[in-house]
Amino acid sequence: MINRRRFTRRLVYAAAGMMVPFSPVFVRPSPAAAQKPPELAVVSGPDYPALVREALRLIGGMERFVRPGKSVVVKPNIAWDRPPELAATTHPQVVGTVVELVLAAGAKQVTIFDHTCNEPRRCYVNSGMTELIETLRDRRVRLEHIDRRKFVRTSIPAGRSLREWEIYQDILTADCHINVPIAKHHGLSRLTLGLKNVMGAIGGNRGRLHHGLAQNLADLATVIKPTVTLIDATRILMDNGPQGGRLEDVRRTDTVIASADPVAADAVATTLFGLRPEDIETTVAAARMGLGEMDMSRITVREHRL
Repeated sequence: MINRRRFTRRLVYAAAGMMVPFSPVFVRPSPAAAQKPPELAVVSGPDYPALVREALRLIGGMERFVRPGKSVVVKPNIAWDRPPELAATTHPQVVGTVVELVLAAGAKQVTIFDHTCNEPRRCYVNSGMTELIETLRDRRVRLEHIDRRKFVRTSIPAGRSLREWEIYQDILTADCHINVPIAKHHGLSRLTLGLKNVMGAIGGNRGRLHHGLAQNLADLATVIKPTVTLIDATRILMDNGPQGGRLEDVRRTDTVIASADPVAADAVATTLFGLRPEDIETTVAAARMGLGEMDMSRITVREHRL
């Protein structure tokens, strides 16, 4: 488990723009914890497919989340017409490895999509996703272009700000939802991580959600619940997000973070930017609603450098 001293050291390194040195950590949950702490993996190294495999292995393997014969939605961030090196979209090697593991676990169908901000076909091509699917050559995998007829008005009973919204049908009906955001700066919410990646799975007037964005995203998280979140922090966009466009805003961190707890995943990813979990309003709002753990002392973190 990360202790306060270790957490403070991480902040110092991140604020200085330095890679945090990783070493295997043996953890033991606190007996005082009221509930079992969420498990989380932080893996770093230059081989991106290996990072994904190891991160998922450390939290139980893909078989823990995907059962044979089930349908799976893999939701990356493909919102912008940007190549992978600009860190505005999830790296295709990360997405591709997730899909390969899902198929190896026996999934009958894998759907990948995003409700893009720029022109959809350009986003899919320039992010590398189209080439990825062509390379996989597997009929079980489908890169879906948004069909607006699939947005269904969905009740949000636990919502404090939103009581209903249009949500993409596939993500509501899939047996398993794997959230694969990229970690990056955002001009409005400071960072966009796992919880904000839900914006690519909803319809309606998304701009309307920007007023009270943190609570709105937390409300959506009560009905759009990823089975597991794997945050791509192989390259992180430090400024001019979410769209970016300048290589000088990109820092290579060669890291992925995985957890079944979406709040914990966001909380730990935040430290890569030299920030604290409580600096991100969306994380705070979701934690207050009991959607996950943001207290670093209550998260079981397994770190490994490959």
